[in-house]
Amino acid sequence: MAQDRHASAGRDAPGAVKAVLGPTNTGKTHLAIERLCAHSSGMIGFPLRLLAREVYDRVVAIKGEKNVALITGEERIEPKDARYLLCTAEAMPVTEKSMAFVAVDEAQLGADRERGHVFTDRLLHARGREETMILGSSTVEPLVRALVPEAEIVTRPRFSTLTHAGARKLSRVPPRSAIVAFSAEQVYAIAEMLRRFRGGAAVVMGALSPQTRNAQVALYQSGEVDYLVATDAIGMGLNLDVEHVAFAGLSKYDGRRHRRLTPSEMAQIAGRAGRHQKDGTFGTLTGSGGHDSEFEPEEVYAIEEHRFAPLTKLFWREPEPRFDSLATLIADLEMPPYRSELAPAPEAIDLAVLKRLADEAGVADSVRGAGQVRRFWEACRLPDFRQQGVETHARFVARLWQDLREGELGADFVAAQIAQLDRTGGDIDTLQGRIAAIRSWAYIAQRPDWVLARDEMAARARAVEARLSDALHGKLTERFINRRTAVLMKKLGPDAGLLSVRLEDEEVLVEGEHIGSLRGFSFQVDPGARLSDRKLLLAAAERHLPGLLHKRAEMLVAAVHAGEAQIALEDGALVWDGQKLATLGPGRALVTPVLVPDRSLDAVPAPARKALVAALEAWLEGALAPLAPLARLEEASRTAEAGPDLRALLIALVERGGMASRPESGVDRLDKDRRAMLTRLGVRVGTLDLFVPAMLRPAPMALWRQLARVTGQRDGAAPQAEIPLTEMPPAMPAGRHRPPPGYRSLGKQVLRLDMAEKLLREAHEVRGRDKAPNRDKAPSRSGFALDPSRAVSMGLTTASYARLLRLGGFQPVMPRPLAADAHGPPAPVRWRWRPPHREAGPEQPATVHREGAFAVLADMMR
Repeated sequence: MAQDRHASAGRDAPGAVKAVLGPTNTGKTHLAIERLCAHSSGMIGFPLRLLAREVYDRVVAIKGEKNVALITGEERIEPKDARYLLCTAEAMPVTEKSMAFVAVDEAQLGADRERGHVFTDRLLHARGREETMILGSSTVEPLVRALVPEAEIVTRPRFSTLTHAGARKLSRVPPRSAIVAFSAEQVYAIAEMLRRFRGGAAVVMGALSPQTRNAQVALYQSGEVDYLVATDAIGMGLNLDVEHVAFAGLSKYDGRRHRRLTPSEMAQIAGRAGRHQKDGTFGTLTGSGGHDSEFEPEEVYAIEEHRFAPLTKLFWREPEPRFDSLATLIADLEMPPYRSELAPAPEAIDLAVLKRLADEAGVADSVRGAGQVRRFWEACRLPDFRQQGVETHARFVARLWQDLREGELGADFVAAQIAQLDRTGGDIDTLQGRIAAIRSWAYIAQRPDWVLARDEMAARARAVEARLSDALHGKLTERFINRRTAVLMKKLGPDAGLLSVRLEDEEVLVEGEHIGSLRGFSFQVDPGARLSDRKLLLAAAERHLPGLLHKRAEMLVAAVHAGEAQIALEDGALVWDGQKLATLGPGRALVTPVLVPDRSLDAVPAPARKALVAALEAWLEGALAPLAPLARLEEASRTAEAGPDLRALLIALVERGGMASRPESGVDRLDKDRRAMLTRLGVRVGTLDLFVPAMLRPAPMALWRQLARVTGQRDGAAPQAEIPLTEMPPAMPAGRHRPPPGYRSLGKQVLRLDMAEKLLREAHEVRGRDKAPNRDKAPSRSGFALDPSRAVSMGLTTASYARLLRLGGFQPVMPRPLAADAHGPPAPVRWRWRPPHREAGPEQPATVHREGAFAVLADMMR
């Protein structure tokens, strides 16, 4: 049966057969695409759906979308008039279509234990009318000569050389490298380490969907990351710009046992290094295993010279079994090969599932007739995308067969199964499981006689797979790629000066990646960065921030000169953009502090820094303009005209914010000329205090308080001093024995100095009108009356007003009490004034009779 088919295939295929053999990077696939496009029709079979899709896109660009078809187990794009077919080897319609050109890629896979029999069948029977091309490794050459004697053998040399580079630590693996591991756990561990100190890596594994693998490969190909961590899946057909391949190990589990890779398998993987004319290297990772994790000298020689032991057998299984019964089908599939160059194929999972279900009476009894047997075998050939083993996969097939034996699967049922998997949440393993499950349903939906509304269900399955693949790609990228670190590691070399650095709302972006914030002239590393990334980010900032700081300094200088700079003086510091630019230090006098630039300005280039400091000094001079009255006092204190007494008074006024108690000031000891000079300087000599009226305003007083703290003045440094300078008398701050600057203590209340002087002046004016125009005349016994309305309007209490009057030398005259039998209002309150002794302190007025005075005043102020 098999011999007859083989013979007939030779008679029906008159076209020339050419076997193009050689190592990786010889241009075999490119040649096959050129020959395909040169014919009126053609078909190529590939080992991977991913590779078939890649070539499909290339051929579509040449021949147009309407003329090209993609046929795989899970995806079928078949335009009505398609003349060029790109397929996986299993999906090649070799018995249904006649093509002018046919090619089979990676023919040496005929020696693969699971899929070898498929490639062997394509090698023997897939023929084009005009031309047939067999592509593969040179190791398959003896078997091609024996099995296809009519084939012309063409050996192509590798475009570039492949050199052994020895073992390296992972941290020493150069950029544009692929690290190959043989378990998902090892892939994840290596990718995580690369994320920490190299910014991450793309991840490629056989368990990923083709779309996810494409997306991960695109990250690497685009240069977004410089490392690729993969299983041996990259050894078959993936075209990558890899310069070095590092093996994390040289052994793997092949489904039956843990074994060392063969030299040809090593070469297939190592051959991914180097593209076209660019040479490549390969090696191992140090510390990844024992002595068997290093290449043997003979293995290095074989890989570098492309010399491998030829294959002696290809696996074969009857490609056209009989379907009379399940027993007959199984017997044909286990039939020994008809030639010595062929070996019986190991039991693949489809045959294992068939035999497992054939032993179940409930299933076997439902398979009757050749049509049912054929249909049941097609169900058993459903690929095990979940990789869960024979038992689990057999149960899935048995459940599927219960519906297929009655006809086609209902659209509602298939739609419900697909919708159940349409969930993009979960971790990497969960998403991989869902993708494997949806690939099973995508395969089922592609079958022409299995599903009602096949096209709609197939489209739904592909859409769900696409969404799950995008989610998995996102999870892999989130877990294994730190884009910021990858960009910086790639750019912190000689070309760092070409890096794109910009500010967006104070966020520093390097090549579009956020590395930190620039507040004022202080760079702050992104607080979300890992500890291991901080040194890298600081290095990036040190290399690339000077240019930004120079521009920012120039901008601020221009704003200062234009009067538009948003700088504030807070707690003795110049603050801009929420950051300190400079602090004030003690200078020659309180009103002439020294500007001390903040250390954050050290990062600004020297010329720009000098201009910035000069601009800040100019701004400070303008900001201290409200203290000009004190500055005049300080300047006058240094003149010879002032004399020692006035000089001491002026210095004290400057240090106390332009105010002093009159008894303590010594002003009464000044001569007429010095007092006149004091008046010209804007100092008002009041009854109780000396003060500069311009300083009794919020802005000047706030400035003086800041400067007082800088120079260590007691009242200015005290937190209790921070009360507003208002006309309404606030309460005396708790815990203080002296009033805040600018205020006169009146017991439980304090009153602004100019307001206190105003009340006393009005009292003197009343005294002068009512009794004696000469203020020095002796007081009358009857005294004079005062209107308390002004004090009431200021919010003074009875006790506070009485205290103020007493401090100013006024004394209440106690009215005579009414006779016991008299009725009517009390006699009006009268006041008299006695000049205070200037030697007494402000809290020691002339003695008065206090008993009953507050009660009398209370009646007066109601």
